Amino acid sequence: MSKSSFHLTEQNQSIESRIVVALERISEAYRVLLWNESKEYSLSPIQIQILIFVSFHSREKCRVGYLANEFNMTKATISDSVKVLLSKELVQKETDPIDTRSYFISLTAEGQQIAKKASFFASSIKQPIEKLSEEQKLIMLNGLLKLIYDLNKSGIITIQRMCFACTNYQAENGIHYCALLDKKLAESEIRVDCPEFESKS
Repeated sequence: MSKSSFHLTEQNQSIESRIVVALERISEAYRVLLWNESKEYSLSPIQIQILIFVSFHSREKCRVGYLANEFNMTKATISDSVKVLLSKELVQKETDPIDTRSYFISLTAEGQQIAKKASFFASSIKQPIEKLSEEQKLIMLNGLLKLIYDLNKSGIITIQRMCFACTNYQAENGIHYCALLDKKLAESEIRVDCPEFESKS
C-alpha cells in the first residue's frame, strides 16, 4: 500500500502528495477565516455559510433539504442551524404555495447585512491569487475544476453547479460550448457555480 500523502518522505517523492497537503493547508485557512467571521456575530461557521448561500442563490435552493446536500450535512443539523437563525431574526420562513408543508428560507434585513459583510471572509485568500499571472490563474482554475468534478462523480462532493456537470455543456477537441448561451466558452469562462445549471443526471 502506498504511503500517506502526509508522510514527509512521500511528499518529497510525489508532486501529487504535495498538492494534497497544499490543498489541506488552504482548507485550514478557510476554516480559520470562517471561524473568525462567525465569532464576530456569535454564530457558528455553518450558520454564516447558510446566510451567505441564501443571499446569493435562488429561492428554490433555499430549503433545508437542499442546504443539507449543499453542505454535506444531515437535515437535522441544518434544521438546528436554521432554528438559531430564526430565533436571532436573521432569516424568515416563506411557505411554499405548492406544498404548504414545505418552506423556503429568506434573509431578513439584518440577515442580509451580515451576509453581505461575511461574504468577504475569504478576501485574504483572493488577494494573493490576484498577484498570479493570467496563465497561472488559468492553470489553477482548470486543475481545480477537474478535481471538483471527479470528487463530485465519486460522491465525495454531493452538489455541483459547474459547467462540466451541466446538460448544456459540450466539449469536443478541447473546445468548450454552452448550448444555453449558444456560444463557445474560453477556458477562463468555465463556471464553478452557474445559476442556469441543469444537471446531466
